[in-house]
Amino acid sequence: MNSENLKVLMISSDRNILAQQSPVLERMKEYGKLVKELHIVLLSDSNHNLKETQISDNVRVYPTSSSFKFFRPRDAAKLGKKIVLEKKFVRGESLITAQDPFECGWAGLKIKRKWRIPLEIQLHTDPFSPYFSGFLNRIRKRMARKTLRNADSIRVVSESLLRQLKIENSKLKIYTLPIYVEREKIENAPVLFDLHARFSWRFVILAVSRLTEEKNLPLALEVLSLIRQKFPDTGLVMVGSGPEEKSLRLKVKSLKLERNVAFEGWQESLASYYKTANVFIQTSRFEGYGLSLVEAGLSGLPVVTSPVGLALEFENGKEAYICPPDNAEYFASAILDLLENNQKRENLSVNMKNFLGTHLVSKDEYLAQMKNNWEKTASQIS
Repeated sequence: MNSENLKVLMISSDRNILAQQSPVLERMKEYGKLVKELHIVLLSDSNHNLKETQISDNVRVYPTSSSFKFFRPRDAAKLGKKIVLEKKFVRGESLITAQDPFECGWAGLKIKRKWRIPLEIQLHTDPFSPYFSGFLNRIRKRMARKTLRNADSIRVVSESLLRQLKIENSKLKIYTLPIYVEREKIENAPVLFDLHARFSWRFVILAVSRLTEEKNLPLALEVLSLIRQKFPDTGLVMVGSGPEEKSLRLKVKSLKLERNVAFEGWQESLASYYKTANVFIQTSRFEGYGLSLVEAGLSGLPVVTSPVGLALEFENGKEAYICPPDNAEYFASAILDLLENNQKRENLSVNMKNFLGTHLVSKDEYLAQMKNNWEKTASQIS
């Protein structure tokens, strides 16, 4: 099929699409170059004050501006059905792509059933992990099983996610396309400050993450507490924001780590953090990929991580140290081993860069593969 005729309806919840000069906005413009039209339904609330926006010649964003958070999927489905009709989507030359199998996927499935347009589901996390828990996630897990079962194609970001999905349902049509990472930009980014000078610590452990429950960051604080028994002049820098910040600050006080933990909030530029810390720590209970881990690896920072996302494809002790989830003693032992041995840190750094060099795709490869899979999916008329 000729992609010049392809129309795509995307369902997303990433409000950075409408943030000026954001990487997400620029990525949507690149996607628009692959197709005739790209229409993006954006799950949002009325208090977000977002407006329907043309972000390039053939890419338009339609916020749902829902009155209540739980109405977003319903409103997205209603809006999407209207767009398919008004923009004259044609079967065989159109598809729906949902950026998650949960609320976005549910809306996408409703639109598919109305107009019989093929549906692609994107999967960036592992909804079948035993740690994907809680009331809302249990609902999302049920949604995911239904949307994935009814998708015409599924895009995952790692081989570990593909294997997990095949265990769940061997009949699913799945392809792997890792998240595109601007490798040269990360590797060549300048260092503007040194964390050691900023905080006057001998050793700096770095965590870059949303401050959410599944990231398991209280474990990183417990690890720091154990490490300080041997190296008191060690600190932990947390870069990111999220709903768990208040409880993490209380945990810092309870462990008496006020002088050894820095909350840096969300940062636009991360190069100075990655390139001047001593060790990167990832304590997540589940990940689909692990973008910050990749950025750390490309920056030459040795990695200690739980076995999640891309880390499931590493060899323990070669590309990274892989630690059992929720085992603070194991994490602390791994980090101490690196702090005491410069050669081991250097070996991990070199091996990680070699691994990423063979596993990451270029921008052109990424866009070409996405275009090819969209064309294949669009041709699958229900």
